[in-house]
Amino acid sequence: MGVLDGLPPEVRHVLDELDPATLERFRQFDETLQGGGHPYRYPDDSRLTSLAVDEAGWRAMALWTQLALRTTDGSMPSFAVLESLTRRKIGWTARERELLWRTTLAAPEPGYLLQLPISAIKGLTAAELGLLLPQLRQAHRELDQVPFAHLWPAKRTLDILMSEHPTGEPGEAIRALVPECDGFAALVRGEYIERLEVPEVLPILRHWVTATSPDPGPKWTAKARELLTPEAVALSREILGRIPAYRESLWNTAYRDEITYLQQRTAELVRGMIWTCELIDEPWVAGLLGDVAVATGTGMGGSGPNSRSERVANAALGALSRRGGLEVVPQLARVQAKVRKKSILAKVTRMLDAVAVRTGLSPEQLLERTVPTFGLSPDGTRSEQGVTLSVNGTITFNGRKTIPKSVDRGLLAEFKATAKELKKAMPAERFRVERALASERLWRWHEVCEFYLDHPVTGFFARTLIWEILQGPAGLPVRVDGAWELTDPAGRRIQPRPDTPVLLWHPISHTADEVRAWRDHLMAIGLRQPYKQAFRELYLLTPAEEETRDHSRRFSNHLLRYGQAKALLTSRGWTGMTLGHWDGAGGSGWCTATKELPGGLTAAWDFHLDEHSYERDDYGTASICVSGDLRFTSEGETVLLAEVPPLILSEALRDADLAVGVTSTGLDPNGTGDYWQSYSFGDLTESAQVRRDALTRLLPRLTIADHCTLEERFLRVRGDLRTYRIHLGSGNILMEPNDAYLCIVPRGSGDQVFLPFEEDGGMLSIILSKAFLLAADTTITDPSITRQIHL
Repeated sequence: MGVLDGLPPEVRHVLDELDPATLERFRQFDETLQGGGHPYRYPDDSRLTSLAVDEAGWRAMALWTQLALRTTDGSMPSFAVLESLTRRKIGWTARERELLWRTTLAAPEPGYLLQLPISAIKGLTAAELGLLLPQLRQAHRELDQVPFAHLWPAKRTLDILMSEHPTGEPGEAIRALVPECDGFAALVRGEYIERLEVPEVLPILRHWVTATSPDPGPKWTAKARELLTPEAVALSREILGRIPAYRESLWNTAYRDEITYLQQRTAELVRGMIWTCELIDEPWVAGLLGDVAVATGTGMGGSGPNSRSERVANAALGALSRRGGLEVVPQLARVQAKVRKKSILAKVTRMLDAVAVRTGLSPEQLLERTVPTFGLSPDGTRSEQGVTLSVNGTITFNGRKTIPKSVDRGLLAEFKATAKELKKAMPAERFRVERALASERLWRWHEVCEFYLDHPVTGFFARTLIWEILQGPAGLPVRVDGAWELTDPAGRRIQPRPDTPVLLWHPISHTADEVRAWRDHLMAIGLRQPYKQAFRELYLLTPAEEETRDHSRRFSNHLLRYGQAKALLTSRGWTGMTLGHWDGAGGSGWCTATKELPGGLTAAWDFHLDEHSYERDDYGTASICVSGDLRFTSEGETVLLAEVPPLILSEALRDADLAVGVTSTGLDPNGTGDYWQSYSFGDLTESAQVRRDALTRLLPRLTIADHCTLEERFLRVRGDLRTYRIHLGSGNILMEPNDAYLCIVPRGSGDQVFLPFEEDGGMLSIILSKAFLLAADTTITDPSITRQIHL
């Protein structure tokens, strides 16, 4: 059997409309079916195509293939044959085309059979399409019920046709071109439908949704240039500007509710808008493309090793690459600082390398030479009409936060826009400067002065850091007679020559006395550093690690809040932390987070889920994970810990300590269990020891100094009602004399005194806020606290 004998009765009449030559070809095609008694029989592809010797043969084979999909005996063409015919330009006659459509739409579920009929209408004139409009509208409705992605190209073709032949219903064209398949499509349809449907925008909207390839071809770009209007420019800027604030959400798909960001059709619309940006010569374009690349390049929830929409992130990066020029470099730096998807980071690296080659600079030199100044003066401010914009993004009027209505609204709007850009740029710049410390980056002194100390943005960080002459003295930057010098804790002046090699000072290369001197000096002058430098933790090999040799268990077996740990490690350059089968990035019961390190090394830290000690949220996503061993590899081979350079070892273990110190369930004020008890009041990690060291210098400055005593693991605070012991690692509290636990949920900041650093989750600030509260325990009015104290 085959088409001639296997068609259902309601379709057999079609054979009566065919000429004898076509029927003979059908008989030959039927003979190619193989499979014996198998319920599904497929044709011999090579023999089948050999029978289509001319244009009439190809038309007959295409019609036979479409009818074979309706046979009752399981005879059907192979997927390869169907795809080949769909891509081929077949010279259909009007009668054959109408027959193809009529027999297809007579099927019970025609939406699954429309690939070939839709390919048959490509290139038709408006008059020819008009003869098929009733069938096309029916097919459009049928495809709305079909969820399979392989039919989306066919659906897109019909969507565009329906937008060109509307029935007159308002918004019909936009609903066809922008299917409501995710939250962003719903936003576009809900807020922009009227503006998209105007004659100045609708033609290019039809073009935007055809952005189906990775990059725009010359024909696509030429047509976009022809269709682009001022209204389309304004609208694309506004819609693309909504992406950074847009988040994935639970969306109802064909089969179930699932977390969705940008489905393929929406991503293609966005990609078309991005490609159009290449034709727009405006200063806002590079920043907008950077915003889109960062937002879509980060993982679900804003972190993780995957990306929300890699195709859109790559489109934005591609547009930046083709735009060229140094203006794109700051945007690439933002992507490097935030995104962790390896393929995207590799693309950014290639882009930076290409620009570096054109300019004759290294990628690091390129980044530091292209940090925008945002119109700020060297001191990091810009002032006009009494209004001052500071590098940290604050806007004041004559020192006050309230801005009077007399200030020019245009100027204020400009300041607010710049403040918004500053708040995006500052974290990326801080990340870059700290990365230079961890990698022992080397400069010439004149480069430090020009691109760091004198720069209004970078200088905000660089002027508070300790700089060291290679194998020489170190000091803080000071400006003397218009030139930069260094001064050490004793006040000695250090005057590097312009070509003197310098690097950022790291405590691992210095004695305990030198480190102590710098810490005392920073406290004495009240200098707060942007990240821990003088107070940086050091992680040297322990006897236990010398015994295990090739792996460290220093931070193993900790119960961590998975989402927090993943976000924190991702922000510090780790990838691959994906646990739980319902994780937005996909995952299983175990994973290994990795981080690329200098010298070709890779740090690898294991994590797993423990059926007895982890939770899941309402969607089945893992909430708690368990840390495992940490090791180092090079070219796939494990490296002995003793062979890892001390600075690299220390910085990798510092990341691990930070993750544990911020995300451990032992920090929970309402925790219970053995792990909680051991973490809440146990031995101090290196980060907690640095916190203790800072407190030894802070306590004498506090108004509550007489109430406080620093112990090995606790800050002991004497109140009027009881005496309290605050653990320096967890911040949890025991009350004397019976070590009763006191639960206080942190609500305020402890920043009532100068802090030399604050980047470890705010624990130092939390400890101080609790100390101030408990030192005056008779003034506490919160019944949830007083009830515990008086027990």
